Amino acid sequence: MSRVTNSPATRARRKRVLKKAKGYFGLKSRAYTHANDAVNRAQKYAYAHRRKKKSDFRGLWIVRINAACRALGVTYSRLVAGLRKANIVIDRKNLSELAIHDEAAFAAIVEKAKQALA
Repeated sequence: MSRVTNSPATRARRKRVLKKAKGYFGLKSRAYTHANDAVNRAQKYAYAHRRKKKSDFRGLWIVRINAACRALGVTYSRLVAGLRKANIVIDRKNLSELAIHDEAAFAAIVEKAKQALA
């Protein structure tokens, strides 16, 4: 009986890993064992950070809103409390975009929030 190997599948698997490791430094781009470790680690971080990206953007929006509303004489936390009291429902992403691109509309929203607090 002839000896059966699985070399086509093994070679394809190794080529797939080395292709993903293209651009890595040193042996991580050339040696299968090192490349496999580096690719597995990179894929773990990529998976986790796709989820973390959502909270990173939320934080960025909050920082932008806070900077814009402080220029109008109110802090971020007071603004959010005022928006709740005034029953104004707008998410942080759109509020941030307003603060950057349409300052007049943002100022009007801030005024409504201030009035609701008073």
